[in-house]
Amino acid sequence: CFCFSRPTPVIHWIKEGGELPANRTFFENFKKTLKIIDVSEADSGNYKCIARNNLGSAHHVISVTVKAAPYWITAPRNLVLSPGEHGTLICRANGNPKPSISWLANGVPI
Repeated sequence: CFCFSRPTPVIHWIKEGGELPANRTFFENFKKTLKIIDVSEADSGNYKCIARNNLGSAHHVISVTVKAAPYWITAPRNLVLSPGEHGTLICRANGNPKPSISWLANGVPI
């Protein structure tokens, strides 16, 4: 967030509709740079930097999208069943974009 004026502005950051990630945000270069460590999907959103001095203010909105490869929420587990028993297989995955889930039995789609 680079804003030039006289007197020198004070920079302030906000996340629209929420709070800046607690204990994971750091500022550098006189608060002109916002750093977020250990990013998660919840960090997606609009971040606003506001530059203010006694003559007024200016702001800019930066849109942040966090992409994520598919990951397991609940990974499928192996089942050992006897004839006549019932079994349930659960497969829950997430990611951004949202992954599609396909079921195959011995390599053939079910």
